[in-house]
Amino acid sequence: MDVGGLLHNYGWLLGLFSILNIVCLVHAVVTRQGALWIVFLALNLFLGGFIATLFYTFMVLVPSLQGSRRAATQAVQRGVEAIKPLDVRVREAQQALAESDTLDRRAELANLQARAGRPEEAQATLAPLLSGIYADDPVVLLSAAQLDLAQGNPAGAEARLSRVDLRTSAATRTRTLTLLALAQEQQGEPQADATYREASVGATTEEPRARHAAYLLRQGRPEEAHAVLDALAKTERQASPLYRKQEREWFALAAELRRQLR
Repeated sequence: MDVGGLLHNYGWLLGLFSILNIVCLVHAVVTRQGALWIVFLALNLFLGGFIATLFYTFMVLVPSLQGSRRAATQAVQRGVEAIKPLDVRVREAQQALAESDTLDRRAELANLQARAGRPEEAQATLAPLLSGIYADDPVVLLSAAQLDLAQGNPAGAEARLSRVDLRTSAATRTRTLTLLALAQEQQGEPQADATYREASVGATTEEPRARHAAYLLRQGRPEEAHAVLDALAKTERQASPLYRKQEREWFALAAELRRQLR
């Protein structure tokens, strides 16, 4: 066998496998895939093998990249939705619900109607979900709590929010704690401050920080409000154009609060 000829003809393929092996090894370490994968990939790299690399590529690397693409696409879609006028979003949500009556679509429409100052319509939209198998679903509880706040019933909102599992997702945690802080503030409860702070940690939106700054101003604590607003201003400067548009309501509120502090 002409080893030199084989290396000449297929050397590029060995080089490609070496690069792929390094990529897989780095991915396994960064994403903490487990000691066995790391050991096999490291042995593959040093001994010149390729079986473990192929297995890892198709079993772990490719699926994870597909998941990252889907998550990025969903984030962009959420951002695009967030920058649409509220009336347009209500109309589109009504059309979507007419096409397919699902829990998520009904709750989304109720949320938008409540934000648009149409609590009676929101109540009618949400009513079928408030009893039966969906009564304790986090989506339903959050929508109902938001509606309670819009209708001046913070105690009812607080009772619903206490039933939401904060471990459901980061977005659920952020929304639950923000609404809870609002409910506590409306009832004059002193723990509202701590709840706003908790909601701001790892938040998926700028709403809790903006509302916290407003709360601090109303409480006569301008220096603390200023610190929160400075952090918001830094975030806005460093944010992408899409994120600034997505969070424009809360950045606008922060700008108005800064004007009040002057």
